[in-house]
Amino acid sequence: MIRAFRILAANPLSLIGFILVVLIVFAAVFAPWIAPYPTHNGAVVDFLNNNRPPSAQNWMGTDLVGRDIFSRILYAYQISLGLGLVVLAIAPPVGTIVGLLAGYMGGWVETILMRLVDVFLSIPPLVLAIAMMGVLEPTLTNAMLAVTVMWWPWYARLVYSIARSEREEGYVLAAEVIGASSFHIAFREILPNCLPAILTKMTLDMGFVIIIASSLSFLGLGVQPPTPDLGSMVAEGARYLPDSWWLTVFPGLAILLVVFGFNLLGDGLREILGVDE
Repeated sequence: MIRAFRILAANPLSLIGFILVVLIVFAAVFAPWIAPYPTHNGAVVDFLNNNRPPSAQNWMGTDLVGRDIFSRILYAYQISLGLGLVVLAIAPPVGTIVGLLAGYMGGWVETILMRLVDVFLSIPPLVLAIAMMGVLEPTLTNAMLAVTVMWWPWYARLVYSIARSEREEGYVLAAEVIGASSFHIAFREILPNCLPAILTKMTLDMGFVIIIASSLSFLGLGVQPPTPDLGSMVAEGARYLPDSWWLTVFPGLAILLVVFGFNLLGDGLREILGVDE
């Protein structure tokens, strides 16, 4: 742990990413206590203060119905981080199992599983998510499902490439000689060597998952009003540029910060875990 912090501290950009992620997570978790107007995360209107520019009372201005944008961004971080955590709690295990089986077993198992992965990877991720959301009702649960379905093949491809190279290593051959089961070799011998790459990719993917989720909301296919979401806030304010610039600029900067933070942190984690580029 001490070595990890030393490596992180030696890389200023990774340290900045770590600080950004910690601050964003802290703001999301404690949003009810930090937000100046905690009731503005729902169906609240205040037409006397609608569409106000940034001021001492409203640091990032107010939206078209008078809700404080800063408060709504803090609550939107809860939605974005929660969605990212759910997706990355489901997609990596599914992809890892598929990649391990295909990479170690080989033969017809490899052919069937990897052709299935190729089918999913042949479709642009956002297009696949939009297609699913066009059929399903636009809710947070369905948005999570859509992003998860498009995300697991990338982990399958990553783990497959590692497992395929590891299956010829001496420790795997030794395990086979002593009669270890295929399950033991795949999940107890090969999987630990895949974990650094998986963890690094998960950190990097957190930002990309949030971008995809925000893109769905921007198109009206994700989280629905009045629930605060960064993508829908950007979409709502885009119609009033450049006059009411704060409606779009601040939610857009919020997306930029979270993606920037997780990407920089992912680079640092790659260095800590010794994962090759």
